[in-house]
Amino acid sequence: MVTHDYNGKGNWSVAAVQQRYLEHCRRLGIWQPRSLQPAVYCQPGSMWIYPIMRPVIEGIQAGDLACATLGVEFIEQDSRFPFGRSLKSRAARALKRVELPQSLKVRIQRRVAAMLAAGDTPREFREYARLLRRIGFADIWPRMAASPPAGNQYAMRYFAYFRAIQESSTAVVRR
Repeated sequence: MVTHDYNGKGNWSVAAVQQRYLEHCRRLGIWQPRSLQPAVYCQPGSMWIYPIMRPVIEGIQAGDLACATLGVEFIEQDSRFPFGRSLKSRAARALKRVELPQSLKVRIQRRVAAMLAAGDTPREFREYARLLRRIGFADIWPRMAASPPAGNQYAMRYFAYFRAIQESSTAVVRR
């Protein structure tokens, strides 16, 4: 039987994600952890195992703080994943809609600021920018403003977006 596993290797394998989830649940005092199982599709001679991040994103949407921690860990990763662009975008959208503890907000702020400073703005960065806007970035703005990504026109668009938010531009801030 041919197995097509669309999960990552090492820390992002199904077993590793499930184990980290249970560790986060223990640490956070979640006594009824959810069952994180990837979708599996079987056909005679072949089996497809889809990313475990899909049920993690569903957990984030349900307000599971352990899943939210896994979601932040996921967007902190630079490595490529099958379906990674859409999964990272969906994770950022889900994180935007839940109340996060300050520790996770700080991790997101640092990640997005570091990506912007490096000029690393993949397609999912749009959702990262929206997430950062939602959680706030006033404390980290001086560091972001000190190192604009001047050599990258795409990153400079996001830098201008953040600057406009910081300056409370009517073009960006809803009234």
